[in-house]
Amino acid sequence: MATRPRTTRRATTEASPAPAVGLPAGGRRRVVIEGVAPQIDCGRYPIKRVVGEDVIVEADMFADGHDALAAVLRFRRDDESDWREERMTPLVNDRWRGTFRVTTLGRWRYTLAAWIDPFLSWRRDFERRVEEDDIVLALRAGHVLVTEAAARAAGDDAKRLQHFARLMTSDAAVAARRDVGLDPELGRLLDRHAERRFVTEYEREFGVIVDRPRARVGAWYEFFPRSCGPAGRPGGFRDCEDRLADIARLGFDIVYLPPIHPIGREQRKGPNNTLIAGPDDPGSPWAIGAAEGGHRALHPGLGTLADFRWFHDRVREHGMELALDIAFQCAPDHPYVKQHPDWFRQRPDGTIQYAENPPKKYQDIYAFDFETDDWQSLWRELEGVMRFWADEGVRVFRVDNPHTKPFRFWEWAIASLTETYPDLILLSEAFTRPRIMHRLAKLGFNQSYTYFAWRNTKEELTDYLTELTRGAGREYMRPNFWPNTPDILTEYLQYGGRAAFMIRFTLAATLGASYGIYGPAYELLEHRPREPGSEEYLDSEKYQLRDWPIERPDSLRDYMAGVNRIRRDNPALHHDWNLRMVPIDNPQLFAYAKATADLSNVLVMVVNLDPHHVQTGWIDVPLDELGIDEHRPYQMHDLLSNAHYLWHGRLNYVALDPAAAPAHVFRVRRRVRTERDFDYFM
Repeated sequence: MATRPRTTRRATTEASPAPAVGLPAGGRRRVVIEGVAPQIDCGRYPIKRVVGEDVIVEADMFADGHDALAAVLRFRRDDESDWREERMTPLVNDRWRGTFRVTTLGRWRYTLAAWIDPFLSWRRDFERRVEEDDIVLALRAGHVLVTEAAARAAGDDAKRLQHFARLMTSDAAVAARRDVGLDPELGRLLDRHAERRFVTEYEREFGVIVDRPRARVGAWYEFFPRSCGPAGRPGGFRDCEDRLADIARLGFDIVYLPPIHPIGREQRKGPNNTLIAGPDDPGSPWAIGAAEGGHRALHPGLGTLADFRWFHDRVREHGMELALDIAFQCAPDHPYVKQHPDWFRQRPDGTIQYAENPPKKYQDIYAFDFETDDWQSLWRELEGVMRFWADEGVRVFRVDNPHTKPFRFWEWAIASLTETYPDLILLSEAFTRPRIMHRLAKLGFNQSYTYFAWRNTKEELTDYLTELTRGAGREYMRPNFWPNTPDILTEYLQYGGRAAFMIRFTLAATLGASYGIYGPAYELLEHRPREPGSEEYLDSEKYQLRDWPIERPDSLRDYMAGVNRIRRDNPALHHDWNLRMVPIDNPQLFAYAKATADLSNVLVMVVNLDPHHVQTGWIDVPLDELGIDEHRPYQMHDLLSNAHYLWHGRLNYVALDPAAAPAHVFRVRRRVRTERDFDYFM
């Protein structure tokens, strides 16, 4: 009999090679957290809020399998060591949301954590069980979870959990024990004493800069104190008492002064920016520094430090705040030029290069060279200038051309200053490219100038306002709308007449929570350019004294005071994010709405953008968004004219004559008295 050849299998005694990649730390953390919002550049920069506002945080959170998740939003002040927590709630598609409120000035932080929650998983499945045997078995599993939670708890919570555990395995009917497992109180207790095994903590923390409310809402008024003197002579701080009272009557919140320092005599500019100044020409306040001193000194014509303090006290007595101009540049005879010539850029012939922005030339201004070898001393000195005036009680600064100074300087200086003065407000005057404007806001500027002055058509306004109030930049950049400045007289104002000034003022004051004007040029309808095609004023107050007849009959004073009164009385106008564009069928009519979150204050604005012609149209009121019953009439109270209109449904007719009233500011009253009932106006 043939035999089958025998084969020998070699025994394998060697172990499998170890994996080349080590096991991950925390491999049992199953929850994924991603898509966190808001965050600025992966947390590099903080978002901004004011005291009392909510921070709403969302994130995508999910895990493998079907287990239920629990998640918390963690938050704390920077000077606190322990996190506070708010539970997050699921939305749709694994998106979660949580909210916390910032209650004090300064820097706050937030982050996220999530975990698999055994009790939530158990209870979700328990709710779907219908067969008695399944319910009994599930109650035993639930009993274990509740007993473990009781061991983690203390006091009354522990006693209540032990009580629930006993009931779940008692001799009571299955239906009664099922009700125990679904008891809302049990859910709350288990939520409070959840088992947090294998928690996924998000790898980043995010910052929040919390400012005082003035950083969000305010009306600015800029004027030159030197034009307040008697009989055309230069004025000082003590000559401004009547002007301050007038500004307060107009309803403004912030009085903003151009630079108040000595003005250079070398290369001083004359009227209309001429290169030769006469002996009595005052020069530009932005040409800072002379023999009397520099950025920490006062122009002798304005007064002494005691006079400045007197002026500041008067501003506060009128219920307003003082804002000073910070312009980091020097006149040729500024003390810095002799003391630190290396702080300035020099030409090959050894002379200092004056500032230029072709075709504009500023022969009376030297710009700092931030690449100097002595840059550290320069930084400390400039930060010290702002600290000097903050020590004098000034908490609001308008910063001139910050985009021409290094970003790193501003980030350092603002962080240093706000550590001492957390209530500081800095307005960035950066009419520059969008990315630079946004970068400055990220670095810590509380408010920013905008392109509002040059957005005139309905399409331009809609697109730009949507970007400002709906775009990602709203988390860190607060807009401040200025229809004019001492440097900007737009073509729209040059040729639009009185109506144009009313239109732009109404838009600025009702579109933006913060806005400002340069006056009295604005209320006195100053519209003459230095030359055709220029945005510079003829006989600009930057270079000469102006005698402003503020009581002139055609002044916009009463109109401005009325709009500011409306702003103060209607909290819907104190915010930017609540802006809603409202459809209207005429491209020359611009309609928009603002409302408080509880809809207790609802305003609808309609503005005729054409300063020369009557415009009419049909407005499509978003009834649902504004809380208006489509089956009932509602009243539109025009707060500008005090007229009342009874409207019905979505479509309603409007007509605006710019010669009479180029805008409506409607307060919505949703309930109207009828013959059938006795409803009241809201």
